[in-house]
Amino acid sequence: MKDKVTFDITRRGFLGTALGGAAALAAGPSFAQANTLNILSHRVHQAVLMPDGGENLLAEWKSAQDAEAAFTTFDSNPLMDRLFREASLGSTDYGVGYMVDNRPTSEIASLFEPLDSYQKDDPIEDFGDIAPGLVQGMTVDGNLIGIPVRHATQGLFYNEALLEEAGISAPPTTLEELVEQAGKLTFTSSAGTPVTGMILASDLAVFPVMFARAYGGDFITKDFELVPSPEAMEKGLDTLRGMFEAGSLPRSYATTKNDDMVTWIQQGRAAFTVLPFARNAQLNNPEQSKYPGKIKATAFPGSSSLPSGTPMAAVTEAWAMVVPKNAGDKQLAWSYIKEVSSKRVTTGMALNGNGPVRVSSYADPALIEKNPVAEVEAEVLATARGAFPPFPEAARAQATMLEEVQLAVIGRKPVKEAVAAIIERVKPLMPS
Repeated sequence: MKDKVTFDITRRGFLGTALGGAAALAAGPSFAQANTLNILSHRVHQAVLMPDGGENLLAEWKSAQDAEAAFTTFDSNPLMDRLFREASLGSTDYGVGYMVDNRPTSEIASLFEPLDSYQKDDPIEDFGDIAPGLVQGMTVDGNLIGIPVRHATQGLFYNEALLEEAGISAPPTTLEELVEQAGKLTFTSSAGTPVTGMILASDLAVFPVMFARAYGGDFITKDFELVPSPEAMEKGLDTLRGMFEAGSLPRSYATTKNDDMVTWIQQGRAAFTVLPFARNAQLNNPEQSKYPGKIKATAFPGSSSLPSGTPMAAVTEAWAMVVPKNAGDKQLAWSYIKEVSSKRVTTGMALNGNGPVRVSSYADPALIEKNPVAEVEAEVLATARGAFPPFPEAARAQATMLEEVQLAVIGRKPVKEAVAAIIERVKPLMPS
């Protein structure tokens, strides 16, 4: 676990410096002053605001507010634990925290300041420009409790060189085309490499959810409706099972992990995969990839059976800025959130590697030059939403669903029975 408190230091500095974990947990920020905003975040959030050798994107805010920003950084899970613990105290020295959008249950959300009144009285610049699915993910019981700041949205990655070798001139635009192309790309390449059409990890809900949505279904809707269309879920799992039986998914599907997906696509062992758009640079890194510049991304396609114009809701995960109810200077906290949410800072963070939450950021010429998947990512982000809403038993619900999905995909259970079991087993875990 990493626990660090820093002012405007370099990325190298804050990655190489750490305070003693137990002592820092007990003491909190050791040098807070009257006009200092103490912030709990992951180290990446500080890095994109104050990059090593780059522009300090908080300089204007610091000058205008005559304030300093002190970051205490943790890895993701310890950060959530610390944030919720601080928000549960009688008071906290932290004015802003960064929260993942799959965490705010009703009980957790009650620990944080509703931000609707702040937005009404002192609004964020062009708030409607922030992707609506991300805002929806931080709206709990009708209250906006967090302002999105970073996202990881899923796209369909493909190896253009392998597609060309198989005589395929363009990536798929429907799920049916994806299945067909994955079948053609289950072959031995000219390099002598056995290629699997598609690789997906079996331990992540992202993929069965995406396949269900491709047919107009879902796992759990934002209104907590469980499997709103069993038929669509069945079609999604039938498709995955068919690909497995055809060899278009690896025989090792049941044990495939996220890192395998990255490696296989880099090495030309798979033609398609589904990963966050932010992985584009890594997948094309010439030091790691056998196909630098040839791994491209497009939107994950919906089924041709959907009515024309039906948007495909890709899965996204987001971070948001929140204000604990027990914080002190909430106006200073809101001023920070407004600044970090501005168009200028959002685009600046994007140029430093952040997933921008504003659709307009993707039109910035500098970002387009730096990020070749910017246009398609913006298109996908506009309709993306989380895999499922947060609730107390969400982790168990996801694990239960994945058990049944795996049994269905590898042929150990009929798809219809697996979907019925998902509904039966997850229903008692749903919020009342």
